[in-house]
Amino acid sequence: MKFAIFSVSFLAAFVAAAPASVGKLNKRATASDAASVGYATQNGGTKGGAGGSTTTVSSLAALQTAATSSGSKVIVVKGTITGNTVIKVASDKTIVGANSNAVLSGVGLRVNGVSNVIIRNLTIKKVLATAGDAIGIQASKNVWVDHCDLSSDRDHDKDYYDGLLDVTHASDYITLSNNFLHDHWKASLVGHSDSNGSEDKGHLTVTYVGNFFYNLNSRGPSFRFGTGHIYNNYYLSVSDGINTRQGAQLLVENNVFVDSDKPLYSTDAGYAYASGNDFGDGENTALTGTLKSVPYSYTKVAASAVYSAVYGTAGATLTF
Repeated sequence: MKFAIFSVSFLAAFVAAAPASVGKLNKRATASDAASVGYATQNGGTKGGAGGSTTTVSSLAALQTAATSSGSKVIVVKGTITGNTVIKVASDKTIVGANSNAVLSGVGLRVNGVSNVIIRNLTIKKVLATAGDAIGIQASKNVWVDHCDLSSDRDHDKDYYDGLLDVTHASDYITLSNNFLHDHWKASLVGHSDSNGSEDKGHLTVTYVGNFFYNLNSRGPSFRFGTGHIYNNYYLSVSDGINTRQGAQLLVENNVFVDSDKPLYSTDAGYAYASGNDFGDGENTALTGTLKSVPYSYTKVAASAVYSAVYGTAGATLTF
């Protein structure tokens, strides 16, 4: 099925006007929300810092202190925080942007060797590669990243920035939902190296749902070794979309690709079972996989409804 409503002239106009930030719905959310979709609902679920104390931060030092503290905590970010660093996030934390004005500029978040973390409604931009990823999840379990706006620019070399949203080192029970990933070379990676199979095989269980990928060169995502569920995402001007690699098994359902050269493809015996997708002018060349179900319940919309479901909803569109 072709996404016929996008004529060439409409697409050109849309791309020219595609926003640095998608239109805001400003949906009300609560800091006590637990993950309600995807792999993060498994293994006892993901509730972050719910039940703990709440603190509001507006400086780099305050965010570092709160994020690295012990015990359950809800951290509300207000305003813009600038720097050139990556902040480590301890277990049992919820970090949310108070509204669409909560921005980390040059400051990334690293979830490493911990569990039960929620990151929502933050705009994170232009984190240099010398610091790390915008959001990096390593050797961790039960992490939910939701309604974040992640970007850099494509004016620099592809290695000037690192990843926007990477999941590595055998992390499990991860949900990445309703995020806006845009204006970047290498967007999202699951499994960091072809040579890391001894650690990653049997792990890297990740759900991508409701995300908007725009103006990206590649990695939407690049997925090695693990098990992934990728559904109801919208891709616009993403050259290389979903790359299944190194034995990965992906269930790819009801996604939409507009102006994508390689929407879904295999490298080194990666696999995907694809259903209900709109690949636009591209095609699915991935090896057919065996993953046809996942261990959680979910509701998906048809490909024809994905644009309406994602555009204006993905990104930092919540208020707390």
